[in-house]
Amino acid sequence: MSTRTQEAVAKALIEIGAVGFSPEAPITFKSGLISPVYVDNRRLPYHPEQWHTVIQGFADVITEKALAYDVIGGIAVGGVPHSSALAYEMQKPSIFVRKEAKEHGKKQRVEGGEVAQKTVLLVEDLVTTGGSSLSGVDALRDEGAIVTDLVAIVSYEFSASKTAFEDAHVQFHGLTNFATILAIAEADGIFTAEQGAVIQDWFDAPETWAERHGFA
Repeated sequence: MSTRTQEAVAKALIEIGAVGFSPEAPITFKSGLISPVYVDNRRLPYHPEQWHTVIQGFADVITEKALAYDVIGGIAVGGVPHSSALAYEMQKPSIFVRKEAKEHGKKQRVEGGEVAQKTVLLVEDLVTTGGSSLSGVDALRDEGAIVTDLVAIVSYEFSASKTAFEDAHVQFHGLTNFATILAIAEADGIFTAEQGAVIQDWFDAPETWAERHGFA
């Protein structure tokens, strides 16, 4: 991904408060991991200018990486607005993948159209461990789809997620990264250098960060 796109997307997320920093009052993820950084990309559709930056970023990735695809798919719920907007922009069919099958009707996870023998480009808003993304990959492959690439706005870049994507033979493409986000946020005065060091320490070793900083 080009540096220009990484910085543009990072700035867009910071501008709308989609990325928050709370080193003194960290939040707890669903997994139990305690973090001084949080991401809420659900804010993007409310801010059309910044959202357009993100959708254009996805389009640029497709061109840059020469990604081949027949259908664009979103992982529910977070990925669906972005996958739908991207499919509209690229004039491609759009589908989405439920986290679990419906309990009624056809009881299916893949919604919107047939994917058998079609290459599906998956879209996520945020990747943490990669579990929900790869569950979506499995659901699509069960329906006969070909899935080789996944694009996301940002990833926490945990080593476990990188390994999981590699094992599943899925290439991950992120629009921006936290190194870029942190550099821009610090330059903008959103946090001090000392706070930045505490946040960077979390990225270096997130599993033991809370204990080292007195939050566990």
